[in-house]
Amino acid sequence: MTQVSLTNLISGARTGLLVSFPTDTVPALAAIPEKAALIFAAKQRSQDKPLILMAASAEDLWLYVKGDENEYKVWQQLADKYWPGGLTLVLPASDRVPKVMNPTDPTTIGIRVPNSAIAQTILTQTGPLATTSANFSGQPPLQSMAEIEAQFPNVLIATTEYQGEIPGLGIPSTVAKWTGTNWQILRQGAIKLDISSDNQI
Repeated sequence: MTQVSLTNLISGARTGLLVSFPTDTVPALAAIPEKAALIFAAKQRSQDKPLILMAASAEDLWLYVKGDENEYKVWQQLADKYWPGGLTLVLPASDRVPKVMNPTDPTTIGIRVPNSAIAQTILTQTGPLATTSANFSGQPPLQSMAEIEAQFPNVLIATTEYQGEIPGLGIPSTVAKWTGTNWQILRQGAIKLDISSDNQI
């Protein structure tokens, strides 16, 4: 039985254990950024598929990216519009991002703030976590804590009795990458992003 209380899950995550919890899109498999290699191993995930850095607020994430003043303004405008929510922004990574988050291309990092009470509660206390969907690489995202427990028996899983929690959409986040002048949509997902109407430099 790997279902644990939120307190135990948070303390486990802080000590470097793999954890799983619901989000507004699909359930996450997560670890502190320095332990991101655990996620790649558990998922049997290719090193060229980077992880997402998830945090409770945009302010917690800006330290992990780097850009000029104009770029920050554009990024902030999109974040203000869609966060918390199912949008991942792929931006130039700062030196603070451990290379194990994105072994093949450590120059970029995907960041997201989930619109989920339980995820926010956890992330507020752990700080930003390396995350991805909870499933073996190449397979559909698992949707229930029972499925995750069966597939990842050593992962700490948040107990599902969480008051007022709205189930995730079951659709992964939309991923938009900053090219230096505008946005390139890498994956249309939970949020329908119309980049033609969003700011460019």
